[in-house]
Amino acid sequence: MTRETRPDHGGRYDGERYDGGEYGSGRHDGERYDGERFDVVIVGGGPAGLSAALMLGRARRSVLVIDAGEPRNAPAAHMHGFLSRDGAPPGDLLAAGRREVAGYGVEVRAGRARSAVRDGGLFAVTDDAGHTVRARRVLVTTGFTDELPDVPGLAQRWGRDVLHCPYCHGWEVRDAPIGVLSTGPMGVHQALLFRQWTDRLTLLLHTGPRPTEEESEQLAARGIAVVPGEVTGLEITDDRLTGVRLGNGEVHPLQALTVAPRAVPGAATAAFLDSLGLAPTEHPSGMGSYLAAGPAGLTDVPGVWVAGNAADLTANVLASAASGSAAAGAINADLVAEDTRRAVRARKDPFSAASEARVCELVAGDRRHGL
Repeated sequence: MTRETRPDHGGRYDGERYDGGEYGSGRHDGERYDGERFDVVIVGGGPAGLSAALMLGRARRSVLVIDAGEPRNAPAAHMHGFLSRDGAPPGDLLAAGRREVAGYGVEVRAGRARSAVRDGGLFAVTDDAGHTVRARRVLVTTGFTDELPDVPGLAQRWGRDVLHCPYCHGWEVRDAPIGVLSTGPMGVHQALLFRQWTDRLTLLLHTGPRPTEEESEQLAARGIAVVPGEVTGLEITDDRLTGVRLGNGEVHPLQALTVAPRAVPGAATAAFLDSLGLAPTEHPSGMGSYLAAGPAGLTDVPGVWVAGNAADLTANVLASAASGSAAAGAINADLVAEDTRRAVRARKDPFSAASEARVCELVAGDRRHGL
């Protein structure tokens, strides 16, 4: 169906009312609140958020996506490992996703969610422009921010020849001389992983711990050179990385440098999560922090789900989209259960609008229109 001929989201439930709006319909006529009301507000319009919006829109739910326009993979020119979209610019995927969800009545608004608090049986979600909407459920898909090692020039090359994920970028730098910048206990693991893509590999100890005896044996067996000393800068020639410079002035030629950023919520995201009562948990690997949740993304805060990199620091674009889809299915099932409970209560209530309509039908039949 085209957008013009598609039925309204959710349908009506025998004229029953819910919190000032028609129950289950996602409509706002008769709304008691000043702001709009949605079944679900999704905070974050990346692959996870848009995938969830697509599923919920197709489930005839009223959905608002609030997106700050700061995807985690924005520095990368291409995304990889996404079946049928391998090598596509990340922005193209998001643009296509926004078009698709709009076809199901989903609204995507530019902005940043500032807070979300309980307001009766709903959540009041306020953006940075001070606009407040109400939602029955909230899905957080903000992702987190990559906190890079403090090396001059590193941030400017991020997503180009300063990389972190071999599955995302390893093929593009295969067989090239690559350096692994160690900043924590995962440095050796990252070096052994990147060895799959090149045999010209150097582990730069930088601020990371010295390898254990067992790790040293592994590195030697794989032909990975180990260089002590802190990296103080990058060597750039014709806008290409050509090496790294150590504190003693020594330069090691490289064409790519891999790092292990820490994923952390930005200041605005942290404030929003705090308003919801969500506290990030430190990842045991030292990779950063994440939001603990169940298999489908349900958090400890009733009515709040999470998907994407905020819940899984290692998820690529495809995995993030899949987690958004799974969360959407769980959210819709939860709303269906709530809709059913309310419908059963309304049916049993002798003074509800639905009950009065049924009694009138039984007693007066068609004559009721002439009373």
